Amino acid sequence: MFKGVERPEPESKARRNAIRAFAVATLVVTATYLSWRLHSTVDLAVWWVSIPLIAAEIHNAGGLLLFTVALWDVDVSPPWHRVEDSDLRVAVLIATYNEPEEVLLPTIAASVTLAPTHETWVLDDGRRENIRELATSLGARYLTRPDNVGAKAGNLNHALGKIDADVVAVLDADHVPLPNFLTNTLGYFEDPHVALVQTPQDFYNRDSFEHSDHGESRFNEEAVFYRVIAPGKNRWGGAFWCGTSALVRVEALQSVGGVATATVTEDIHTSIRMNRLGWKGVMHNEVLALGLAPADAEHYMLQRHRWALGAMQVLRKENPLFGKGLTFGQRLSFTSTLWGWFDSWRTLAFMLIAPVVLFTGASPISAPGWVYGPLFLTVFLAQFVALRLLARGRYPPALSLLFEVLRLPAVLPATLALFTGGSGVFQVTPKGRGDRSLRTPVPRILVFLVLLNVSALGLFVLQMAGVHIIAYESMAAAAGAAGFAVLNLGLVVWAVIRIRAWRFAGERRGAVRFPVDLEAY
Repeated sequence: MFKGVERPEPESKARRNAIRAFAVATLVVTATYLSWRLHSTVDLAVWWVSIPLIAAEIHNAGGLLLFTVALWDVDVSPPWHRVEDSDLRVAVLIATYNEPEEVLLPTIAASVTLAPTHETWVLDDGRRENIRELATSLGARYLTRPDNVGAKAGNLNHALGKIDADVVAVLDADHVPLPNFLTNTLGYFEDPHVALVQTPQDFYNRDSFEHSDHGESRFNEEAVFYRVIAPGKNRWGGAFWCGTSALVRVEALQSVGGVATATVTEDIHTSIRMNRLGWKGVMHNEVLALGLAPADAEHYMLQRHRWALGAMQVLRKENPLFGKGLTFGQRLSFTSTLWGWFDSWRTLAFMLIAPVVLFTGASPISAPGWVYGPLFLTVFLAQFVALRLLARGRYPPALSLLFEVLRLPAVLPATLALFTGGSGVFQVTPKGRGDRSLRTPVPRILVFLVLLNVSALGLFVLQMAGVHIIAYESMAAAAGAAGFAVLNLGLVVWAVIRIRAWRFAGERRGAVRFPVDLEAY
């Protein structure tokens, strides 16, 4: 039923070299272009628009450089083999707080049937009697605690003090393990230095907010990270815990004082701490559990806000650029992941520059339009092709741009925590459909961007009609800005339509439904 969950075939050497060559060539072209831009085209007389534009372009180039390094080889993996039996004491830990029985039941039922021999524990921070009864009836053990200190991290730490295990497999309440979940991952722990094995997160509700039609498949916004970027981190020793669908060595957790509780992204925080002590992480590129993706825009943004906030907290408290214990590759790998959240500021800059040019008449580039235009488009298109190639086809440009816009309301305020020190509170992403029949309100920043670009385009149209309100320094710059404003407006309106779509509104059901083919007798 679910395509694309299997371990991918290694790419050919010829294909890998072709991707590398194109990416490096694009970086050389980009560096040459930026050198020309910095030395010949930045107009400091209008620095308030020219500096943001060149800064956004430099950010783009830096992102491509990090992407190229990270995805130089996505097939690197430690030796792996299937384990039918193991001497390791294994416990499957299912952390839950307020998820309904319909969500927990398949997770618990699948967990208790896993091979090899293990214990399954339901860690219920909701202290619910019905969940105790459910766990017991399915053959799992049930554990709760008197308080919820430390949220999920605290829940796991409490369990570590109660269970007897060498390795724990951590599952969120909605992530249903596939039969090979343990047998295909435990073999890595034969290396005594391996602290964790992470598997890709994938989802069985493929009508979720973050899924879209893409050719013959369903585009998932997280696929490029879990199936390409994360496996690429094996080369640099930077594979890290992503919260669920992972196995962690208890000794490694104990060596860093347990799961980190000082940030709302305890997984990557704990991973950095373990790496500093010499422990290794592995990304096993095979989907071995299926969960629930956010069903609507509100829950999608809640989750992205928490991830971005957690990244800022980690940069403040456990910055991988500083401190001892990490290799250069690990520092680069972790930093590229954490700093990637600042891409939203680059996106916002591109959204604002075009209308600012149309409203003020300023030209941020002191070069003829017939020179700058073709050069910019050439570099821009080359970067897009390079990104798509490096992402091994999992980066459809239009959908990727759409989700960059959709993340803006969640990520922009979260990134400010790097400077304000905001602590935030761990919020569980609601699982399944809600009990409401309401569409998510459109975030104010998207409303602002629609009005801003519509107004700027209206002013440009009036100017073209002979109503001269603004004196444009360069008609070529104004025309280019108008073109970008049209693109901006199209993307933001597309985002608004998706947010308000009835298919992403709440429904009066708690579980996810999907078709199953069965024989009738």
